[in-house]
Amino acid sequence: MELGKNLPARLFVYALLGAAAFSVAFPLALMVLNSLRSNFDVLLSPLGWPSEPDWSVFARVWSEAQLGRAMANSLMIAIGTVLIVCTISSMAAWAIARKDVPGWMVISLYFLATTTIPIQMFMFPLYFLLAQLSLINSPIAVIVIYSAIFTPFSLFLLRTYVLDVPMELEEAARIDGASDLRVFTNVILPLISPGLLTVALIVCLNVWNEFLISITFLQNAESATATARFYQLTGRYGNNLADLMAVATIIALPTVIFFVLVQRRFIEGVSAGAVKG
Repeated sequence: MELGKNLPARLFVYALLGAAAFSVAFPLALMVLNSLRSNFDVLLSPLGWPSEPDWSVFARVWSEAQLGRAMANSLMIAIGTVLIVCTISSMAAWAIARKDVPGWMVISLYFLATTTIPIQMFMFPLYFLLAQLSLINSPIAVIVIYSAIFTPFSLFLLRTYVLDVPMELEEAARIDGASDLRVFTNVILPLISPGLLTVALIVCLNVWNEFLISITFLQNAESATATARFYQLTGRYGNNLADLMAVATIIALPTVIFFVLVQRRFIEGVSAGAVKG
C-alpha cells in the first residue's frame, strides 16, 4: 500500500499527527492564556479567554519570584553539562569506533544497564556522598551528576556518526603528519557536527526541564534552578493560579523558542543518526 495513493491512510496519519500536536499545544496555550487573566476569572472558568489581558503580570512575577537568578542557574548548569557530555562522548565514541577496545561488549552492556536503572535508586547514596563532601547546593556537583546520566546515551549516538566517517580521510590526515588530536579536531568533529548538535539539544532541553535532582541537591533560592524555583513558589502562589501560570510561562518560553528555532536541524540530526552504523 502506498500512502500517497491511499486517501484513508493519509487522513488517518494526519489525524494522529493533529491529535499529537493538539495534546502538546493545548496545555501550553491554556497556560499562556490563564497567565493573562485575573485569578478570579481563572478559578471561575479555567478554559475561558482573557477579556482584558494583563501583560504586566510577567514583569511583576519576574521581580517578585526572583526568576532571573533561577534561570541563570539553569542556563549555567545546562551549558556546563552540554560541554562536558559532548566532549567526553565524542572522544569516547571516536576511540570505540576506531580502536580495538578490550572488553568493549562488557563496557557497552554496563552503559546500557546504567541507562535502564531509575535515577531514584541513586538518590540516597548520592545525597549521602555530596553531604559528606559539603556539596549540597553546589551547581558543579549537579553538573557532574547530569553529565554521568547523559553520557552513555550520547556515546552510543555519536558512535553511529563516527562509523560513517570514511577511514580514508583519517589516513590522509595522518599521512600529512596530523596527530591524533589534529585528526579528531579537524576531521572527525566537523563531520559529526550534526550528531553533536542533536546531543546538545537533547541534553540541554532535558537538563533545563529536570526536576528531581535539582530540587534534591539545590535547596536554597540562590542555587535553585528554574524548575526547582517553580516548585518553591507553589506555596507562595498556591492560591493565585494566574501568577503561577505566568511563572510557568516564563520558565517554559526559552525552551519553546529554542526548539522552534533549531527543530529542523534537530530532526535532520536524529534522522541521520538513525540510519548510520
